Amino acid sequence: MAQIGTFTRDETGAYAGTIKTLTLNVKATIRPCDRGNDRAPDFRVTAGGVEFGAGWTRTARETGAEYLSLKLDDPSFTAPVYASLVQGDKGEHKLIWSR
Repeated sequence: MAQIGTFTRDETGAYAGTIKTLTLNVKATIRPCDRGNDRAPDFRVTAGGVEFGAGWTRTARETGAEYLSLKLDDPSFTAPVYASLVQGDKGEHKLIWSR
């Protein structure tokens, strides 16, 4: 797994940061949203005013720590990118992708 982004959280619960890969370098926001049902996402991911992902609040089994499970997708991607937004040791939030 590799870190593809770093975010900071503000007082409203929204995250702002940058996502960087070999083909992607965008400033992004992850904002809480109203849920229409139990399967609806807790967060929406946007870059440049365009929504390209969603996130769900999860709890780690081993540690009990909360994190965000994200699904990022765009027509330019060959497949969706799945990632976790976890809190780092210094209070920052790291975006870690997995396949």
